[in-house]
Amino acid sequence: MIEFQTSRIDEVRTLERRWREAMEATGNPPSMSITKDRDRQNRYVWMVEFRSREHAARSDELEETRYFAEQLMKLADGPAVFRNLDVLEPLR
Repeated sequence: MIEFQTSRIDEVRTLERRWREAMEATGNPPSMSITKDRDRQNRYVWMVEFRSREHAARSDELEETRYFAEQLMKLADGPAVFRNLDVLEPLR
């Protein structure tokens, strides 16, 4: 999960689509969604869910992922907060 603030959301969405395409090409595509905070202007949460911890670790090692993180930092209005979470119980 990545929480960030930006006034450049259209550019972030373009970056997200490029990263999604890169992940699909690796055969390791995560489920992703970007949400907008209703109460705080220009605040977003990007949720990325991999099939397993191993799939997430493989993604972290890719050049495409490093590039994505660097570009997101350039588009964000301040530091982003990255959280590495485990699902305790999936929704049904």
